[in-house]
Amino acid sequence: VTPSYQPPDKGTVIYLGEANSESYFMYFQMRGLCPVKQIFHQEVDNTLIFEARFESGNLQKVVKISEFEYQLTLRTDLYTSRHVQWFYFQVSNTQAGMPYRFTIVNFTKRKSLYRHGLRPLLYSEVDAKEHNIGWRRTGSEIKYYKTNVSEGGRQYFSLTWTFQFPHDRDTCYFAHCYPYTYSNLQEYLVAVSKDPMKSKFCKIHILCHSLAGNIVHVLTITNPPESGKENTKRKAVILTARVHPGETNSSWIMKGILDYILGNSGKAHQLRDTFVFKVVPMLNPDGVIVGNHRCSLTGQDLNRKYRSKVKKYYPSTWYTRNMIRRVMEKRDIFLYCDIHGHNKKQNVFMYGCEREQEPKAPHLCPRAFPLLLSKNCPDKFSFPDCRFRVQKSKESTGRVVMWKMGINNSYTLEASVCGSKLGWRQSTHFDIKDFESIGQHFCDALLNYSVDNKEVRKVPVSLFLLPHSRSSDSSDSYDVAAHRLKLGIKVCYEFLLAVYISDPNATRE
Repeated sequence: VTPSYQPPDKGTVIYLGEANSESYFMYFQMRGLCPVKQIFHQEVDNTLIFEARFESGNLQKVVKISEFEYQLTLRTDLYTSRHVQWFYFQVSNTQAGMPYRFTIVNFTKRKSLYRHGLRPLLYSEVDAKEHNIGWRRTGSEIKYYKTNVSEGGRQYFSLTWTFQFPHDRDTCYFAHCYPYTYSNLQEYLVAVSKDPMKSKFCKIHILCHSLAGNIVHVLTITNPPESGKENTKRKAVILTARVHPGETNSSWIMKGILDYILGNSGKAHQLRDTFVFKVVPMLNPDGVIVGNHRCSLTGQDLNRKYRSKVKKYYPSTWYTRNMIRRVMEKRDIFLYCDIHGHNKKQNVFMYGCEREQEPKAPHLCPRAFPLLLSKNCPDKFSFPDCRFRVQKSKESTGRVVMWKMGINNSYTLEASVCGSKLGWRQSTHFDIKDFESIGQHFCDALLNYSVDNKEVRKVPVSLFLLPHSRSSDSSDSYDVAAHRLKLGIKVCYEFLLAVYISDPNATRE
């Protein structure tokens, strides 16, 4: 049975975020607090105690409906009446083994992955301390449904679930996806800067400051040239994440990428020898800190502001675009990728950019890199879910703006907050290790693509159209290492098959 919306006079308001009349900006520094009122009870009872006055927390109001049932309202993104998706809050004064029901009543999206198997996340402090158990999925009787409530022409939807707390008098947390805060990033970067090896090839700089004065970092990662002089022949790879604060899985993917290219493996060394990485790991720190889902403190989606010339209100996207322009003056940019989370689709996939008359040569087509990634990560990454058409509504996104600036391989990487529909991972949730592994597979694909991109140019197209069984010692052989040639032929053959399947009008030419 789906619980109906209960007005406050039908229950007891036990937590209320105040609509504040003064400027919110004074609260937005990382160590600050959003103004929230906790309504305490005079007598000691079993009422749960809710809290969201911590970094990335989001909760506006809680109404106690009955002894074990609570109705929750989330705060919209600041200065908007929209973008209700991210939640992250604390609950204490718990009773173990009792059947609690939580219902969040003010979602605004008609479609939700909670209708397709997504379950909320629970973290128990007792389990973490005593059993080393972190975030885990919880909940049964999960339903996402349209309510009988609307406001200003906007229809509301509810998410309800039942569960049991694992321990008495525990402190627990609930979240939409695995939290990754601005403080988590700061701690990671401090550890890198203090590492005597990593600090030699990873330089951390201030790209700009956010509206609230928080630092937007940019990392430059490459092996120092042996000559001591800057090597402008190395191409650049630009990576960004967390332009949308509630898409926390993008930070875990970015962490997987950074762990890989900052590592000591032979592949990591080769990547640092081949490329100069420019990485902006958190584009919207203010939104992350205050628990927004999509917007910055202007109430605007920064991923629609890459064409804006207003530096004052959108500093992180303005300075990122400007940084990329400066890089392009020194060196070619091999690939740009902005990492996101997706709340409506499962699997991992990419959006790219191609013109209607895009050349079909494998080393030119933007479909090649996503296809390689799908081969590296077949149980998570879906090539059929990738899209390459440039929609008018997306012309101000980072992906399209960078493509129009001349970066052929310009992508958005999307990872579901839910899980995969592929192979043995079908109907399973992604966890933190999965997201980090996607970052690692991304790096493997990048290394393979950088090699293939050079060597495919040496091989005639006619070779790609032959069966796999053609030997590499034919009369058409070129000066390419045998194993690389074999890999290049296989990848390009499979790639052309994918092109022909997706485009029935494609010809051999």
